[in-house]
This record gives sequence, structure tokens and C-alpha cells, in this order.
Amino acid sequence: MFKIKRPSLCDPEMPLVCLSDFEMYAKEHLPKSTWDYYADGADECCTRDDNLMAYKRIRLHPRMLRDVSVTDMRTTIQGTEISFPIGIAPTAFHCMAWHDGEMSTARAAEAMKTCYIASTYATCSVEEISTAAPDGFRWFQLYVYQNRKLSEHLIHQVEAHGYKAIVLTVDLPYTGKRRNDIRNNFKLPPHLKVKNFNGFFEELNGNEEYGAPANSLDSSISWKDIYWLRSLTQLPIILKGILTKEDAELAVEHGVQGIIVSNHGGRQLDGGPATIDALPEIVETVQGRIEVYLDGGIRTGSDVLKALALGAKCVFIGRPVVWGLAYKGEEGVKEILQILSDEFRLSMALSGCRNISEINRSLIQFSKL
Repeated sequence: MFKIKRPSLCDPEMPLVCLSDFEMYAKEHLPKSTWDYYADGADECCTRDDNLMAYKRIRLHPRMLRDVSVTDMRTTIQGTEISFPIGIAPTAFHCMAWHDGEMSTARAAEAMKTCYIASTYATCSVEEISTAAPDGFRWFQLYVYQNRKLSEHLIHQVEAHGYKAIVLTVDLPYTGKRRNDIRNNFKLPPHLKVKNFNGFFEELNGNEEYGAPANSLDSSISWKDIYWLRSLTQLPIILKGILTKEDAELAVEHGVQGIIVSNHGGRQLDGGPATIDALPEIVETVQGRIEVYLDGGIRTGSDVLKALALGAKCVFIGRPVVWGLAYKGEEGVKEILQILSDEFRLSMALSGCRNISEINRSLIQFSKL
């Protein structure tokens, strides 16, 4: 079977020019169990794959002769300006892809002047991440554990280290079934650990689930816990994992500051909607009362444009960041963000949009296929 040649880290002759190039590079160079962990979705991976395919069902409706000699991609999220509406979603275990993991990710986000959402399951601590990029704009993604003291500890840590929002993941009362992780008996490599758990989960005794004791998440979490979380912090609270208009309305009613329309990269409930398909009804329900963001399936600049046209304030990318790390650490993540922002700027211009405020629903035409 014909195999496309891909460059090695020391082979500059064949540059990586799109995100799928980085994906193929990472697949070829990462250990199989590591690649499977990053790539896998739940069950048959239908939702994971539909996150990508849904964008192909959406067509753009461009306008011409609009004088796009100057374009401006800047926007704000939660009152902070970022250089383009593309941030970094929370993903776990970056040190499996690159030796200093999340520290490289944070430095790349700082250099590109965008938002990085650090994961609870980082292989660098919240302090190491903030020290690596002291001027970076960071949020922190939080899970709620049966031991609530851990969640409280993490909130106090991120407040002390300059994180600007809490992103509560709400779609994981239990971990989805990821078949390849079961086949591979996936465990975090022994030289790595989830440093945010230091002092809490010292003895795993073999009954481990992604660096923590199995069944340690609090499956009783409910809407009343938004009030509990609010009692612990004055930081903005963003809910990650909302997929329906009903939950979007409840989010507004419970006083959160934002929603990330997300299906966890297709890693939780298989058979749920692609995030870009879920976005319009959530935007319609929210009516601008809080900010709405999106992750899942973003691979090109035109994907970003489509998401913004359907009402997202910003999009966040997950797996592509890991591919960038696997390629060249901080520089690889910067390349991923640069390629995607360049493609987004070009898509804006070719659609007749000079700035973010000119991107709206009139740009969208759904395919009948």
C-alpha cells in the first residue's frame, strides 16, 4: 500500500501545511497506546467522527467586492482580548506527547495571545503551568470528585496562580467506554503522574482509571452544585458539555458566565449530536445573556468561520494541540495555532468579512445532502 512520506523532526524539506498533516505525523511517531488514548472516542466512535463530518454538511454563502484589504481577527472572551477566536481546550496527559507537556502548551498559548484551558488531568501542576507562561491567559477545567476537598483545593490553587475562570466539565459523571484503552490496558506511564492530585491519591493499588482511583468522580453532581461552586470562588464559571437548549436555559438560570458546547470530543456518550449541530439552538436559547463557545471537530479555518457564523464567541481545539506537541513541542503548538488562524483569516476575507462583528448567520447555507 502506498504510504505518504512524512518529515522527521530533523527533515525540513516537507513542511506540515494543515492540521491533518500533524495528525498523520503524530500517529506515525507516538506509541500505539498513546495514540489510541488521544484519538479514541466512545463505543463505535460515531459522535467523534460526526464532529468532523458535520462541518462538511455546512456551506458558506460568501459576499464579494467588500474591500478585505485589512482584516481583524481580535475578539474578547469574558472581557479579555485574544488575538483570534481559537483557544486551547482542556486535554489530559500532554507529557505523553512531549517531555514538558502542558508547560510547552502554555508557552505557545501565551506567545500566540490566546486562551489555554488547563486540564485537571495535566501532567504538570497548575503552578508549573503558570510559572512557565506567567503572562498567559489561562482558565482551569475542573471535575468534581467524591472527595470534595480535592476540588476545593484545586480551586484555591488556580485562584492563587492567576487562572481567570473555572471550566466545570458536566458530561462525565462516569467515564465513557473507550474500547482501545480497554484493549491496551491503558495506564499513565509510570514516570508520569497527575500532579494536581499530589497529596490526595497517593495509593492507587492497581485500581486506576486515567491516573486516579477508579470511581472517584462524584456521579451525584447536579445543578445545585453550581451554587456550591459559586460559594467557593468569585471566578467566572463556564459549563463545558452542554448540548441541549433545556440545559442551556438552566445554565443561564443558575448564573454561570458561559457555556462550551461540547461532547467531550465524542469520548463520552456515543450517538449524541455533533457540537456544530447542537450550537444553533443553544445560541438561540441563550440570546446573548451569556457567552457561548464550542469545541469538537475544528480542523480548518473555515470550520472556525462556520462556528462563529452560527453564534459561537470562540472555538477551542483539543486533539490538534497534542499533534503539535508530538511534532515539536511548543513550536509545534504555535504552528498549529498559526496555520488555523491564517486559514481563518483567509476564509473571513474570501467570505467578505473584515472583522469578527461581520461574521453572522447570513454566511451559512446548510447542504441538502
